[in-house]
Amino acid sequence: MKRKALALLSGGLDSTLAVKMMLDMGLDVEALNFTSPFCTCTGKNSGCKSEAVRVAQEFNIPIKVIHKGLDYLEIVRNPKHGYGKGVNPCVDCRIYLLRKAKEYMAECGADFVITGEVLGQRPMSQRRDSLRVIERESGLEGLLLRPLSAQHFEPTVPEKEGWVDRDKLLAIKGRSRKELFELADEIDVKNYPCPAGGCLLTELSFVPKVRDIFDHCDELNLRDFRMLKIGRHFRIGERTKLIIGRDESDNKLLEAAIQPGETSIFWMDGNTPAGVVMDKQDETCLDLAMRILLRYTRAEAGVACRMRVVVNGEESCRNVINTISEAEIEQFRIDLK
Repeated sequence: MKRKALALLSGGLDSTLAVKMMLDMGLDVEALNFTSPFCTCTGKNSGCKSEAVRVAQEFNIPIKVIHKGLDYLEIVRNPKHGYGKGVNPCVDCRIYLLRKAKEYMAECGADFVITGEVLGQRPMSQRRDSLRVIERESGLEGLLLRPLSAQHFEPTVPEKEGWVDRDKLLAIKGRSRKELFELADEIDVKNYPCPAGGCLLTELSFVPKVRDIFDHCDELNLRDFRMLKIGRHFRIGERTKLIIGRDESDNKLLEAAIQPGETSIFWMDGNTPAGVVMDKQDETCLDLAMRILLRYTRAEAGVACRMRVVVNGEESCRNVINTISEAEIEQFRIDLK
């Protein structure tokens, strides 16, 4: 009987290699990919979802894409196993992904799960003790195979039962990627996906933005976290945030993402970034938002400036004096606190 592996395919080189190894051993493989609002991949550098789909198509295997939802945001807010250097709950994240994989195993008829994890490659989630915790708490003890580092662990059920040949599994460990690149050449894996992927939750500059949402939002939603990738962020009221575009690309993304009831602001007399006032709207916050936006234009200090204000498609013009200083702006800036 031909056995089937369910592979966590992230869009990175490691998981691609793990999939190719299983296919070369003659197993059926189905891929499972998870999207996240915190992935560093964007439309500019080809997102991990599209990379994973591309790899699945190249290998001619089915792929299911699952979106990390509100349950995942609660894990980010309160991880059982704590954070890494940022607000990255890496151990809890892996447990979450593998629990989802276990649920999907019955649906797709898979016999076991594989990942591209390498012992010691990541400092939090790929230590030996962490890998044991992840396997145990995901409910996949004995059914979780890590082909790239399998020789460093006790044999799993697929190895004991002869579904895979343990002698063909590897003993890669550590942070060097040299062996992975050599393996890619050996088993004819080309057009590497983004070499290691990335998570914004590990970036220290991103931490204040995430914590700001947890501190100021009554109900979590994915859209607020997706918006964190765009522009400069300012907390201008207990329930009011301002985002200002950094460039034309940001401006277009902000204008496309605005929702009913939110306010767009622009300087009318010169080149201007787009500004969006989110959440609670009031005159005090709107005035502050317009003055902050003027700081990022060539508007002359101390003069009255004409501002275009758009709410629900209706435009109006307001005059605001350009008086705010850099020191005043700092108290509202989220990014650099």
